[in-house]
Amino acid sequence: MAELIPQTRVADTVLELEKGEKRLIDIRSDKGTYLRDHLVLAVLGMGLVGMVLAVAGTEHWLIGSLGAVLALGVRGAYLYSEQMGVHWVLTNRRLVGPGGRNVFLLELTTVRRLFADVQLVTRTGDKHLIKHVAGAEDVVETILRAQDRRSKRAGV
Repeated sequence: MAELIPQTRVADTVLELEKGEKRLIDIRSDKGTYLRDHLVLAVLGMGLVGMVLAVAGTEHWLIGSLGAVLALGVRGAYLYSEQMGVHWVLTNRRLVGPGGRNVFLLELTTVRRLFADVQLVTRTGDKHLIKHVAGAEDVVETILRAQDRRSKRAGV
């Protein structure tokens, strides 16, 4: 008989707490931040494409600029539902992310804000990006406080 495998999406975050582990916060992508990020990308793309086309001497730089805005708008609309479904969970021991990602707090060497995202870097050089976070600076501080508490408990 075939074993039934529960159907989950690859991007789903599956959290199974270990004994003594406590869930601290859920970190989700924010709709307003996502839209703002894509608006900024569209404006930068429009300016860059328009400039390159103008320097290249084409008379259709305005159409190219409009095309860049439309392309980034379509990209944002296409990826919206996927990105809004992604979330991370911070516990008192680790960060659990989509696709089975586990980042232990004691393995983190760098936690920093990159625009509206939070970048995590581990001792082994693995990098993870928590995208489109409202209050990214507050999330960084929360992760660093949890890491500090964890290292004091572990005596590191």
